[in-house]
Amino acid sequence: MKNRIVVALGGNAILSDQASASAQEQAVFSIVGKLVSLIEDGNELIISHGNGPQVGNLLLQQIAAHSGKNPALPLDTLVSMTQGSIGYWIQKAMDQEMMARGIHKEVATIITQVQVDAKDPAFENPTKPIGPFFTEAEAKDAMEKEHAVYKEDAGRGWRRVVASPKPVSIKEYPVVKRLLDDGVVTIVAGGGGIPVIYENGKTIGVEAVIDKDLAAEKLAELIEADRLIFLTGVDNVYIYYNTPRQEKLTTVTVGELQEYIRENLFAVGSMLPKIEAAIAFVLSGEGREAVITSLDQVGGIDRGAGTRIIR
Repeated sequence: MKNRIVVALGGNAILSDQASASAQEQAVFSIVGKLVSLIEDGNELIISHGNGPQVGNLLLQQIAAHSGKNPALPLDTLVSMTQGSIGYWIQKAMDQEMMARGIHKEVATIITQVQVDAKDPAFENPTKPIGPFFTEAEAKDAMEKEHAVYKEDAGRGWRRVVASPKPVSIKEYPVVKRLLDDGVVTIVAGGGGIPVIYENGKTIGVEAVIDKDLAAEKLAELIEADRLIFLTGVDNVYIYYNTPRQEKLTTVTVGELQEYIRENLFAVGSMLPKIEAAIAFVLSGEGREAVITSLDQVGGIDRGAGTRIIR
């Protein structure tokens, strides 16, 4: 049965031990072969990806080259730049892999603007660390010059922090739906999307980072996907992870997951956002399901691989 599938791919899967473009392209080629199998099975494929390591490296380059004549670019622009570069790598790899398998489809990357609420409480309390570490003196000097917020990070130094507001809508989703109707494989909402607000008839980019899993969920909801797949570092979700009571979850209901959340059984910084996004998607429409698994298990999802979240 043909499904419309959104795959959320982590930025760390693309960044290998080397940060060079060639090394990251090679990592993308190794990923894409498994994703093309979903197309071979007759599904419509939409790819969303993270960009944390890539945008962090780009920010370092901007800071290093910053001068009066060549000022550093703002964060929303850096997100758009990584959407373009990672999308370009994925497009090339997808084209090559599909050609090798005799699949005749086009691939397109959409530079994606994600609307956030200017009154989101996250703007009052920035918590998302980005970029390099600084001494306290350097951070305080930067705060005066940049009007940015820096906070001490777990005893390792001071880092710039930005807001992480929740996605409200995705500006380009109607375009994505039209491309899907024409059979185009789309790469959308890279890095959680470019955060924008609408003010006095204008679209304004803001200094923020949107959680990539929440953005993928919003995308899947808006384009009326059937399945949302989160690719992570483990084959399944576990409760009581790394304890004698560790238990693998295969098929699990929303109600069961909500109870596990109340018991604080998922790590806040890693698995919890995926669980919350999966629940939101499953509840957004009849017949929708989410899967959390590793890249290696993608081909086996219809045979029970991964953790399947159902209503």
